[in-house]
Amino acid sequence: MVIAIDGPAASGKSSTAKWVAEVLHIRHADSGALYRAATLARIHAGGAPPWTEESVLAAAAGVTLAPGSTSYDVLVGGQPAVDALHQPVVTANVSAVAQMQRVRAWVNSRMRNCAEDGAIVVDGRDMGTAVFPDAALKVFLVADPWERARRRLWQRLGRGATDDEIAAETAALVQRDSRDATQTQQAADAVIIDTTLLTQEEQVERIVALARVAMSR
Repeated sequence: MVIAIDGPAASGKSSTAKWVAEVLHIRHADSGALYRAATLARIHAGGAPPWTEESVLAAAAGVTLAPGSTSYDVLVGGQPAVDALHQPVVTANVSAVAQMQRVRAWVNSRMRNCAEDGAIVVDGRDMGTAVFPDAALKVFLVADPWERARRRLWQRLGRGATDDEIAAETAALVQRDSRDATQTQQAADAVIIDTTLLTQEEQVERIVALARVAMSR
């Protein structure tokens, strides 16, 4: 049983997927965390970007996943990496890493391995297309870029952002959407949920309801 949640950057995929997994008492696997972990491992290896695909893959060999009750902990060099994955230097370089085809194959293979452990909620950009085309439920989250930028800044800054700050972040997100377009494909049978005017609780409630229907089939 796979529940695949896709969408562009800052659409709330990971936090929503984690909450859905907790409600359903199954595990959550975050593909974005693996891309970030590979990027962090490459940063630790030294040398300024741009990096070769081979060097990123070599560094990624030190990235592992440790299964927990409702999630997988990401380890880099055997150490928990959750606090370091969203460092600005990682965010600035992860998009380029995520476009490397062999790195994508590496991430997708590990996501499929996670699904072998049992029912799972996965999130990313192509979980419902390239990775799990037969997923029992596919959800594609969308939201207005301004709202996505506002949410991301709230998470990053811990306060309400100014209009100028949101405008700058919106421009950055739109640029990233363009770079990531080939990886952010909507499955033909995905349920589209526009979260612009929804609270996260409302998003979770909708997905959980859809998942319970899928699980009852």
